[in-house]
Amino acid sequence: MLSHRKEQLPAQCQSVLFYLTDVTTGAELQLRHLTVLRLCAKNRWILFMCSALSDPIHPPFTFMGNQVEKLTHLNYAEVPTSDPNGFDPDDDGPRIGVSYIFSNDDGDDDQDENFDHFASVNRAANHEEKTFDPQDELECAIYYREECVYERDIGAATLSPESLLNKCRPGDLLEFVATGQYPHWAVYVGDFQVVHLHRAEIKNNFLTDVSQGRKGRIVNSLYRYRALPPESIVRNALDHVGSRDRELYWRNSECFAAWCRFGKREFKIGGEIRIGKQPYRLKLLFSEKKSHVLEFQSLEDVIMEKRRNDQIGKDAVTQELSNHLNTTNEIKEERFVD
Repeated sequence: MLSHRKEQLPAQCQSVLFYLTDVTTGAELQLRHLTVLRLCAKNRWILFMCSALSDPIHPPFTFMGNQVEKLTHLNYAEVPTSDPNGFDPDDDGPRIGVSYIFSNDDGDDDQDENFDHFASVNRAANHEEKTFDPQDELECAIYYREECVYERDIGAATLSPESLLNKCRPGDLLEFVATGQYPHWAVYVGDFQVVHLHRAEIKNNFLTDVSQGRKGRIVNSLYRYRALPPESIVRNALDHVGSRDRELYWRNSECFAAWCRFGKREFKIGGEIRIGKQPYRLKLLFSEKKSHVLEFQSLEDVIMEKRRNDQIGKDAVTQELSNHLNTTNEIKEERFVD
């Protein structure tokens, strides 16, 4: 059982003392300096920098995460396994292992996108008030081992819904963006319509209704996987219209749209077996000389973190990372104080 010795969960980056209890013997092992970066939306903790245990761990253990109002189970294999200090001697910058190991498993972070009803004039006006700033986008790349599977450059042009319709072809992936919101992805299927995952249901709507006044862009080339033929992409999308709740295999609109185009199981919930390794890397590019790398167990986890960064913006990610690295340095200094 994984427990902590604090009255309240930390809202910002800080070190929390955790204990691991063997449920068969009652023996308590101390996890020294397990850092909690922040309490995300959906009551999800992101854990970093787990140093060595006072005693070795041998499965089986039963883990439970103590959240604000509920308990959720996690697997032994999902404990971060990266270097305890977060550094790779063969790399220029620090790497941090990341695992989304406490989650309420509701399976759709698009609920945070804050759009409720289509064709609402008030909602459309609200989106237009939040002018999207391409300069606040964070340039990033995703690697699977040494292969780059995703790359986003900053400053990609966005178009009005009407202009976007003139450029779309069936099978295109579309991304609608607005400041302070998760990007919303959709598959263009022709006849001015798109298929998209919204509020735990796959829907077929007109592009202009889905945009709700937000600008959009075609994002076929972000992922570097081989695309299926356009007719297969459209069929994948239309075949799932009406699927909802427990019938869904995708955690958000991006995963669903990308699966339709590329057909890879890695975009599905549980599509990859978690064996403790972290073969995925998310490289955040803050400038030509400054970058940072996070490591993940699955593509699904990488996408969730990337979308969170898209939602909060480059400046907030920079500040968050700075706070985390400062806390990490303080922890190291405390460990070596006589």
